[in-house]
Amino acid sequence: MANTNDLYMASFGQHGNAFQDTNAAVTPDSGMIICAITMLADTTFTAMSAADATTAANASFALTSGETGAGSGGVVIDSSTKFPAGVTIYGRWTSVTPTADADGGIICYFAPK
Repeated sequence: MANTNDLYMASFGQHGNAFQDTNAAVTPDSGMIICAITMLADTTFTAMSAADATTAANASFALTSGETGAGSGGVVIDSSTKFPAGVTIYGRWTSVTPTADADGGIICYFAPK
């Protein structure tokens, strides 16, 4: 982010957010990315698209078969990876699709690209 005002606005969700508890994609408006995802219940994802999958740091939380340059010792996040309720993960996604969960869901927070 180019200026600290954007950073503070993103950290409080002032660039927008979306709630999802069905198996449908959350995609921000043009010029925006998903910068954080809060799990309201134990959550798995069917899709997570990194904003820039060519950069290992941006692709580390994408559903993928593995990336080079992201260090070593970690495991690949796939559709069986379960994030516990109350956890917030941070990254840069263009779209995420959670598994349907009528008792929980996710909140996605948006930020400028």
